[in-house]
Amino acid sequence: MDLRFLFIASALILGATLTISLADSTAQCKIKWLFGILCSDVQERLVDQIKAWQIRQSCLYAGERCSYELVSSVPYVIQATHTSPTTKKVNNLQFLLEQSTICKVTGEAVSEFSKDPADNSTNFCSLQNLMDGSDLINAEGYKQFSNKWICPGFDAVNCTLG
Repeated sequence: MDLRFLFIASALILGATLTISLADSTAQCKIKWLFGILCSDVQERLVDQIKAWQIRQSCLYAGERCSYELVSSVPYVIQATHTSPTTKKVNNLQFLLEQSTICKVTGEAVSEFSKDPADNSTNFCSLQNLMDGSDLINAEGYKQFSNKWICPGFDAVNCTLG
């Protein structure tokens, strides 16, 4: 048997095992967006929105649209957290941006050590509220891709309520 084939097969099995074990221990959501504007503009608008919603006093009237914290922002990568004012649970957020003829963005939200299905809708809304608040949903070429298997709650949750 070819040694390269064995190595690749082993790597794929290990990757699948790690993905399954991660999925078993966390509630998470992954979304892809496409934009017809530069990734630098997308990144700037997301970072500005995270900073605008950092102020905890705004939580009194903002529902879930507050308590964001920028962890880091370097070209093509944004990391942040969102603490739900109602549940106090923390979602770790990451946006990976890729510039080609369009800007491709992959957003991921993870609630560590929680399998609670309600956290999945919180994960989705933590990402989607930033897109709404930054008005990127109205940007040229905006398209969103996900499904209920990689983002539970994606097909049923209404983020405008909180």
